[in-house]
Amino acid sequence: MEITEIDGVLCNGIKEGKLGLGLVKFSGNIAGVFTENKIKAAPVIVCMDNIRKGYAKGLIVNSGNANAFTGEQGLKDAKEMCKIAGELLGCRDDEIAVASTGVIGRKLDIEWIRKKAFEVYNGLGNSRKHAERFANAIRTTDRFIKKAYSNSAKISAIAKGAGMISPKLATMLCFAFTSAKFDSGELYEILKNAVKPLNRLTVDGDTSTNDTVLLIATGKEKIDRSIFEEELERVFYSIAKQIAKDGEGATKVFEVIVRGAESVKSAELVAKTIANSLLVKTAVFGCDPNWGRIIAAVGYSGAEVDDKITVAFENDEKTVLLVDRGKITGKENEAKEVMRGDFRIIVDLHRGEYEDYAIGCDLSYEYVRINAEYTT
Repeated sequence: MEITEIDGVLCNGIKEGKLGLGLVKFSGNIAGVFTENKIKAAPVIVCMDNIRKGYAKGLIVNSGNANAFTGEQGLKDAKEMCKIAGELLGCRDDEIAVASTGVIGRKLDIEWIRKKAFEVYNGLGNSRKHAERFANAIRTTDRFIKKAYSNSAKISAIAKGAGMISPKLATMLCFAFTSAKFDSGELYEILKNAVKPLNRLTVDGDTSTNDTVLLIATGKEKIDRSIFEEELERVFYSIAKQIAKDGEGATKVFEVIVRGAESVKSAELVAKTIANSLLVKTAVFGCDPNWGRIIAAVGYSGAEVDDKITVAFENDEKTVLLVDRGKITGKENEAKEVMRGDFRIIVDLHRGEYEDYAIGCDLSYEYVRINAEYTT
């Protein structure tokens, strides 16, 4: 299901070199969660303000320039983007959601956006081709489009993200559309609960200045809230896995599942610390079952732990126990085979009944090349 299959949603996009522009027309309730980075990009500030009333009629997104750390001019440009979209869509400026992604600290080429917005607007439609154009328009270093859907809950989501990914509340740009009927208050509560998988995702440990996740409901049909929330979390989980898969230079995805913690917070802390560890990520890239790096990350995570820890690697076919309640098993060669593709790191702290998880990717030579050359 494409976002254009959601009743009442039209979109289009254009990509020229590193610059892109996407536009979505809709009418419905809206909720959003945004970066916790103290340096928030201008479009984040403007979007937060515009969706405060819980209703919107359009979304405009540019790529190639984050419009972040651009001062008062940046705010003016973000508001001008809303004005441009509002004039085209026939609504007020403050009924437009706005987002940007790209290089930080560069002045936005607002005239390019003004010129291209008219072209994008004239091509609005509701076909698969239109959805792909929008998705392509918002990409930066992404190798492929990220999208997920739920037919049963009438949800379709599209996202971009490959680098500068370390979630705090939300991360990347992700736009979820649904024909379900929920008021804006309900929508926000649902989004806050369902966004968990995006909060368990990390590529490189950097939290972006532009992270934006929006949930838009056109209100065309009634859907049970509990079912909807469960399906939305499943959609976000799929998006999170796709972003990890597309992590800049990544060759494989790994999940860290932490069990036996004293609290959910402790389990989350340990899982994220392991997934963020550069030494763990490089070991994953080299298919090196260096469980010592995992144990070290557990120890410096800040959670209450001791040396009675269990560590195992597993995929869908096999589980290899490397450390059993602090005792080394010597099965590293078996673990190497598990590490050749996507796999899971299982850690049991044996201190309680709580568990949580994190989603990460390996760190390769290519990551350095991509980010060393990432300029406009």
